[in-house]
Amino acid sequence: MLRELKTFITVARLGTFAAAGQQVGLTQSAVSAQMRVLEQHLGVRLFDRSGRAAMLNAAGRHALPLAEQMLALYAQMALPQAADQWQGELRVGAIATLQTGLLAEALPRFRQLAPLVELKLVPGVSLQLFSQLDAGELDLALLIKPPFTLPKELLEVPLAREPFVLIVPLDVDGADPLRLLAERPFVRYDRASFGGRQVTRFLREQRLNVREALELDELEAIVRLVENGMGVALVPRAGLWLQRPTRLRVIELGALTFHRELVALVRRAQRQPALDCLLSCLESRN
Repeated sequence: MLRELKTFITVARLGTFAAAGQQVGLTQSAVSAQMRVLEQHLGVRLFDRSGRAAMLNAAGRHALPLAEQMLALYAQMALPQAADQWQGELRVGAIATLQTGLLAEALPRFRQLAPLVELKLVPGVSLQLFSQLDAGELDLALLIKPPFTLPKELLEVPLAREPFVLIVPLDVDGADPLRLLAERPFVRYDRASFGGRQVTRFLREQRLNVREALELDELEAIVRLVENGMGVALVPRAGLWLQRPTRLRVIELGALTFHRELVALVRRAQRQPALDCLLSCLESRN
């Protein structure tokens, strides 16, 4: 039945029997036969078939995470129980500030504890990394806490809490953050990103209409633009710019301060010694 479960997961992800067959090395009719066997064993239909498409119905959507957990548990039966015995690859996705911050600090310790593990670091923005973890393309995602309820199969581990501050060029006078935001051009943290959504909410709550100069999702680039007089910006107090001399002023928001939370996300069914070891190293650095 494991073979049928693997095929079921592939069909659910790709949406057609033909595409799933190409992925797993079966003909379309063989995939269809496997799905009939699985549905007969379970006593329920898993797909709504329309033309070439095979869309999960309610029973299929219920069965999918359980099938993924069953295959993950089966795979763990042959795994070593100690991190220093683990041999294999860990695919870790991380946003830029975590790559150069907590992750960079935790990896030397992890290397000592799990020397045989091969790490593959995947860069990206939070929403992209969340999608890759959800699709099974990552073992661990280090990102900004998503602004929505997580699927129950995902485990969230808190890592850090970073306050937002206002950064302004050195030649700009004034210390009132709301006045500066209202009067000066604004370099916006991409509103489509998890962190940018927090900035948008703050501006809405303060009823501020800003004059946008540019919008982007790279914090280091935002800092450089502010240094060069492009405008002012709301950014989290995080990143490599804190470790070098800067040509800007940092203004605290005081009672208006809001934060971004950094978390690690992992599938509950995919926990194993090396992954738990890395999470422990990350938690000990925050």
